[in-house]
Amino acid sequence: MAKDALIVKTKPLPQSRISFELEIPSETCKTCVNETISSISRSAKIPGFRLGKIPKQVLIQRIGITQLHASALEKIIDKSWQEALKIKSIEPLSEPELVDGFESLLAKFSPEKSLKVTLQTDVAPELKLKKSKGLSVEISKTKFDPKSIDEALEKSRNQFANIIPVTNRAAKLGDIAVVSFKGKYKDSGQEIDGGTSESMDLELEKNKMIPGFVEGIVKMKIGDTKTLNLKFPDDYSHEDSRGKEAIFEVNLKDLKEKELPELNDDFAKQSGKESLKELKKDIEKQLKENFEKTQKDIKIEALLDALTNELVAEIPKSMIDIEVRNNIEQTAQRFAQQGLDVKSTFTPELVKSLAESTRPQAEKNVQRNLALQALAKEENIRVEKDEIDLKMKDYEDAISQSSKQIDIKKLTEVISNDLLKEKLIIWLEENSEVKEKNTRNSKSTKTSKTKAIKTATKTTKAQNKKEKK
Repeated sequence: MAKDALIVKTKPLPQSRISFELEIPSETCKTCVNETISSISRSAKIPGFRLGKIPKQVLIQRIGITQLHASALEKIIDKSWQEALKIKSIEPLSEPELVDGFESLLAKFSPEKSLKVTLQTDVAPELKLKKSKGLSVEISKTKFDPKSIDEALEKSRNQFANIIPVTNRAAKLGDIAVVSFKGKYKDSGQEIDGGTSESMDLELEKNKMIPGFVEGIVKMKIGDTKTLNLKFPDDYSHEDSRGKEAIFEVNLKDLKEKELPELNDDFAKQSGKESLKELKKDIEKQLKENFEKTQKDIKIEALLDALTNELVAEIPKSMIDIEVRNNIEQTAQRFAQQGLDVKSTFTPELVKSLAESTRPQAEKNVQRNLALQALAKEENIRVEKDEIDLKMKDYEDAISQSSKQIDIKKLTEVISNDLLKEKLIIWLEENSEVKEKNTRNSKSTKTSKTKAIKTATKTTKAQNKKEKK
């Protein structure tokens, strides 16, 4: 090997990391130092010297040799890192990490000597399945509940209900109470963040608000003020409030009740159907389709979990970090689409909280995706170009009508991944055993291959509510 060539040695590490031991020749170090000096000289302004004509020694004296070496060292490491990746034909998953730290390396740096650097990075893990065929999963056997039809009808009635003012009685469950309230923590007297409202419409239903809040309003009359001594649940969404006792001053400003329409053909016509019988039949069809889809999803989830359990791989932390970051970015996009100010909403504290709360699911997603990759490789399952081209035709109209520039390459990649996942799931269904456990008699029976699920069509419903005064 030539004297001025970069020497690269690699060593595998746990968690799918790899160590690069680089020996960088002095010629590379000297070249980068001189290039750094020349670059700074072209833009530096020193009184008494023309731009780009500053002598080397004057520049070193003015800026300082340590600062010059620091700038040069960054270039040396980056240049050598990129060259090392090409030499070893390795694609990193993360930015390299200096083992001894930059300051320690800078302290012993001399352009007259070769430089030894150790860098570490994550790489794609080696994937292996203990087994792929003959997986066996067990799920609870569930039957469609006809009562859900009546529940859906009742929900629809509520959507078409007339809202009527109440003046001659106290509040009861099912009413709509217009309340103002102010909450504070019992121990400190501090006001509760988000625990105050000047006017809020509250449906008096159990499990709305924290325990005891709705129940405390029941039997109040318009104009009444009441003090509620309550306690936040231990699993409350706002961490600072969990398990704390609170005092709420509540005033009932107004009261309304719902007048539900009769279940008849006239009601059905409001929902776009000719008769109540037709409406019930349509609701039943939708609910059964949704039920079948849910059952299919449960089976697929069980199969994917079983496959993931067969995966043998050391998953690098950076893979999970990327998935967490993607999840947060998708959440931010949804907020932006709803018209919220993402910059002010996504504070560092919120981002940190989201990262912690979504990490377990992100880790599960990564493991599942790697298991599917392993299955595709082991069983030689792939998507052909003509399959992608055929699917792309479904998007031709949307692409031509879109006002935004569509990244065709990215869209093609997404379509390819979706098609591959569909193929892999079908393969799993055909080569696995799914048992349905009867929860009543604990018997298990094999199920046949799941049929394709049609997309449920939603009944068009009028959403406007009439309010009588």
